[in-house]
Amino acid sequence: MRGLRPAFTITLLLGGLCSPSAAQQAAKVARIGYLSLNLAASPPNLHEAFRQGLRDLGYVEGRNVVIEYRDAEGKPERLPALAAELVALKVDVIVAGSTPHALAAKQATRTLPIVFIGAGDPVTDGLVTSLARPGGNVTGLSSLTPERVGKCLELLTQAVPGVSRVAVLWQPGAVGERTERDTLKGAEVAARALGVRLQFVEARGPADIDRAFADMTRARAGALTVWTTAMLVSERGRLVALAAKNRLPAVYTLREFVDAGGLMSYGHSQADLNRRAATYVDKVLKGAKPADLPVEQPTKFDLVINLKTAKALGLTIPPSVLARADHVVEK
Repeated sequence: MRGLRPAFTITLLLGGLCSPSAAQQAAKVARIGYLSLNLAASPPNLHEAFRQGLRDLGYVEGRNVVIEYRDAEGKPERLPALAAELVALKVDVIVAGSTPHALAAKQATRTLPIVFIGAGDPVTDGLVTSLARPGGNVTGLSSLTPERVGKCLELLTQAVPGVSRVAVLWQPGAVGERTERDTLKGAEVAARALGVRLQFVEARGPADIDRAFADMTRARAGALTVWTTAMLVSERGRLVALAAKNRLPAVYTLREFVDAGGLMSYGHSQADLNRRAATYVDKVLKGAKPADLPVEQPTKFDLVINLKTAKALGLTIPPSVLARADHVVEK
């Protein structure tokens, strides 16, 4: 009989492991809602960085996580309805690309966790109460663009000595009213300190971009800076081509523009923000409340210069600027 006891014990253990409650627990699949303005036109490395971040944390699509995509296909007015669809699906968490996405998601639900990626200023835009204690169902990663405006202008004037008029391409309404106002004011203050005049040029949508460049040419702008928004990122190839066509040295806030052929960029790594967003999603799926997860801000900003583009523009980047570059593209 003694020889049978171990086998009997093993049978009981296996029976416990295969109980309905254990099987349900093992089969638990997380559902993530992913709200995008234009998934097809976004840099592929950004979404892949988010997925890689999930994989690094042990999530495998189709096995223990499912991502429900909702794509506005370049039409921001569709974001509220798409956010409502994700809420109706009862996903565990919504990932929202930036400020407009997050605002649409927050309008759709005050209880479902929301993680934003790259919101400009989530406090002034009304997404969170404070960076340290978000206080609601929304948290994530901020890009805080207003502080970068002056630095981009400074680098542009150093890379293009003697430039006196700089065009600023921006998208009204892409961020909260206060953030927008602070950014405009910050640009004007920086321009005065640098001794350059700014020409603010609006592009509310893709249809406005050709007209915007015509306005720059007509006003004889000598250089260009672009305030990044989801729409303008989607149009990065077109923007870079028009800057080249009009022989406008341009500085952007994301490296993806330089990868598309732009002259230079200064800013955080958006791919890193997307990768870091996966850690927020993981914490939420494990029970953390967005209200208790501080908003993360970028701490590293890279200067990237494309020498091939500089040569095509007939521009020689001063050695003092090149020496400060974190990455130099030569081919």
